[in-house]
Amino acid sequence: MARQKGIIKLKGTIGDITFYKTQDGHLAREKGGIDASRIKNDPAFQRTRENGSEFGRAGKAGKVLRTALRALLLNSADGRVVSRLTQAMVKVIQADMISERGLRNVIDGEAELLAGFEFNIRGKLGTSLFAPYVGTIDRVSGDISIAMDPFIPANMIAAPGGTTHFKIISAGAEIDFEAETFVSTNSATTILPWDMTETVAISQVNPVTANSTKPLFLALGVEFYQQVNGQMYPLKNGSYNPLSLVNVSGL
Repeated sequence: MARQKGIIKLKGTIGDITFYKTQDGHLAREKGGIDASRIKNDPAFQRTRENGSEFGRAGKAGKVLRTALRALLLNSADGRVVSRLTQAMVKVIQADMISERGLRNVIDGEAELLAGFEFNIRGKLGTSLFAPYVGTIDRVSGDISIAMDPFIPANMIAAPGGTTHFKIISAGAEIDFEAETFVSTNSATTILPWDMTETVAISQVNPVTANSTKPLFLALGVEFYQQVNGQMYPLKNGSYNPLSLVNVSGL
């Protein structure tokens, strides 16, 4: 892989060189690769097929989780969240100690490995929100909740420049990775001033199916706003809004 330089940037293929654009700039690489039918049928590529199968399964699992949290991710995801979450799902699948290689899956893996996953690498929850919170997943009732004692926003939230207000957001999700379905609910405070005035206690309950046998997820985040002439505007289009999986209960 090579980086294109100069005024004119190319796209497409010339001879054996393919030119393309990525988030890292305009790149070029040599055409190549192995015939697809050989990868599909040649015994020498058995491991490749197994890895491909599990990688595809990880991609689908990540998509279901992202869809379940879509209402929050619209304002709290970076441009590489798809690939980063897929990589995290691969680790979950590789932790499956029951299934054969190539058949490993999220259900028999360790979904708890996703705890702490940051959906916005540019604005992490751990470096933005310092107010203590308790995240609870109650399988019996189906309640997935966040509780926070009163706190001083300017002291306990590290906000980007220009912030005047914020919201605390959360979501609970029940994911059936095999059927690629989900149940999810989300909550948010009102828009609160980012100042030295103490908040009230915050309690958010996001119910899913009671007595569920599926993996359950709790996401917590912050949205930043700027007030201009009495109107609230998402700060920098949400570029620095953190959102993280703070609790995961797998089976």
